[in-house]
Amino acid sequence: MMKGLGGIGDMARMMKAAKDMQERMQQMQADLDKLTVTGESGAGLVRATATAKGELTGLEIDPSIFQPSEKEVVEDLILAAVKDAQRRAQDRMQSEMARITQELGLPGDMKLPF
Repeated sequence: MMKGLGGIGDMARMMKAAKDMQERMQQMQADLDKLTVTGESGAGLVRATATAKGELTGLEIDPSIFQPSEKEVVEDLILAAVKDAQRRAQDRMQSEMARITQELGLPGDMKLPF
């Protein structure tokens, strides 16, 4: 196809592959805004929902835990649920990144710039 051009043909393929990878990464970043994860604590009494990027989008608290004497317990449960949602978001993002790098034929442990 580009016979006689030697390295130029290889460079063109590499540039196209880089452009394809950039487009896939941009799409993945947009998709991570739409994917949600839910963290919970207190056997589900408190649930925190976040995007796969870690942005907290919702918090559900079972009304049965609203006892004035249990204020500190409720605060701990909320914090634990938020941390669980953030951990799950991080796991989901890493999973999506690994899937994309594998689809692009890159090493699975390659660290991408986001």
